[in-house]
Amino acid sequence: MASFRVEGGARLSGSITPQGAKNEALQILCAVLLTDEPVHVHKVPNIRDVNKLIELLADMGVKVTKTGKESYTFQADEVDLAYLETEEYLKQASSLRGSVMVLGPLLARFGFGKLSKPGGDKIGRRRMDTHFTGFQKLGAVFPTTRSGSSTTSMPVH
Repeated sequence: MASFRVEGGARLSGSITPQGAKNEALQILCAVLLTDEPVHVHKVPNIRDVNKLIELLADMGVKVTKTGKESYTFQADEVDLAYLETEEYLKQASSLRGSVMVLGPLLARFGFGKLSKPGGDKIGRRRMDTHFTGFQKLGAVFPTTRSGSSTTSMPVH
């Protein structure tokens, strides 16, 4: 693993190219939902969770164009909010813990979102109430909770 040793007393200068990181990439990719303008994202890691989120965004109507080895252009000018009501969306979203991050941009731009009970890895406890509390403090309302199928969903306004 590459590392840097920094000793005091000298001014630092120069540049580095950061590697793509999954958790940051997931957040940035969800943020493309905030605008209908093209968004260019570089250093997107080619890993399962990131690829699943890109697929979810595409299925939501976001235009996805791979422009290089680790670069994409996204344009969310035709987001299909009706897709959020489908079992396919719930199944896709429940297979990716990071899918909770689409909720904030959806609420901000469209005033509506739908959250599936997220799945993903089972490493440690991952609290969801932090997200819910934050959205509620910003004025979101969680009107009902529905269960009965293999997925649980919650509309948010």
